Amino acid sequence: MKRFIPSRTATHHPASPLTRKHMPSRYDFSLKSYTQNRAHRIPNEFGPKQALEGFDPDYRNIIDYIVRITHRIWETELRDVDYIADCYASDCLVYDDYGLQVGNQKIIADTYHTTAAFPDILLDAEEVIWAGDDDIGFHTSHLTRIVGTNSQPSRYGDATHARVNFLVIANCVALRNDIFLEHVLYNTSAMLQQLGIDLWKEAERLIAEPPAGWPRTDQIWSQMSAAVSPDQTIAELDPVDGFDPDAYSRQLHDNIWNDDGSTIDRHYAPGFEFEGTTERSFSGTDAYRAYVNAIKTTFPDLTLQVDEVYWMGNDEEGYLISTRWSAEGTHTGGTLYRKPSQARCQIWGITQWRIRDFIVVQEWQLFNEFDVMMQISKARLGQTR
Repeated sequence: MKRFIPSRTATHHPASPLTRKHMPSRYDFSLKSYTQNRAHRIPNEFGPKQALEGFDPDYRNIIDYIVRITHRIWETELRDVDYIADCYASDCLVYDDYGLQVGNQKIIADTYHTTAAFPDILLDAEEVIWAGDDDIGFHTSHLTRIVGTNSQPSRYGDATHARVNFLVIANCVALRNDIFLEHVLYNTSAMLQQLGIDLWKEAERLIAEPPAGWPRTDQIWSQMSAAVSPDQTIAELDPVDGFDPDAYSRQLHDNIWNDDGSTIDRHYAPGFEFEGTTERSFSGTDAYRAYVNAIKTTFPDLTLQVDEVYWMGNDEEGYLISTRWSAEGTHTGGTLYRKPSQARCQIWGITQWRIRDFIVVQEWQLFNEFDVMMQISKARLGQTR
């Protein structure tokens, strides 16, 4: 693939919220069709052409763009890490597990670090939910599985030679070949656990040598939550008869996390599949209810808000929904994170749902669990001084 130099004549900040008209109602451009139902990670034919004004003309559609830039940047046979400068804006804002990272040079440096520590790393796309267009920007929720061997040292210590396999979700906004806003959860706790690293000891170590962006300020926390969040919800601004993914996601998240969860059995298939943070994997509403209760017991005053919802699909074929959310709560109960610390914690996450017949049949949910553990460890450290 030849080098494409995008125009740098204008900044794209801030990102504009989506409206109902930006949600694709068909699956013509979807990961399933692109990979022929996962028969090929990168197909020989890149799918139908979509309007991509200002994007590298080698890309056929937004799915092709997201999957192939990831492949080109990360994978062994190509590994063009510097290509990040061509598809991430120089002033991009990336909110990750630890806080805010600014600019494509920071992303390049972090990627060189990770590919050095995991030379055989592979990023396999498992789903891409998208909305928008080349005018307002394409919003993509990219569910990826990272697989690799830690055969070289990393910022977390010497090589462990352990094999890792964990999910990442990256919600990006791209315009004219530039990703200029990203909310990404790397599931750091799962990676560290698979490397054989004690999470609490590592949390305590990193408090003394914190990663870039940590701890995030209240201002950054507010900006992270508000980014691309509409002043008025799509359901309020543009109500529809029948099933509304925006209203559905907001009401269900509110019932589960802010209320009594009484609608779980009504809105989840009895044997639905769940995969989440720190290697949580289970099926069924009983296991899901136990997971939710463990979190809510740990943070009895937990208050969650939905920050952004977008989706693709229709009543007949079902829906894929991406929801980004943020929450705050005080660590005053339970044993999930050891003895209560009284820490006031910032928690944020991304949830993807596969909806069939208007109920959830699959859920992928990541949140900043290792960061939460660092927040708790910091509070405990302050109590001992």
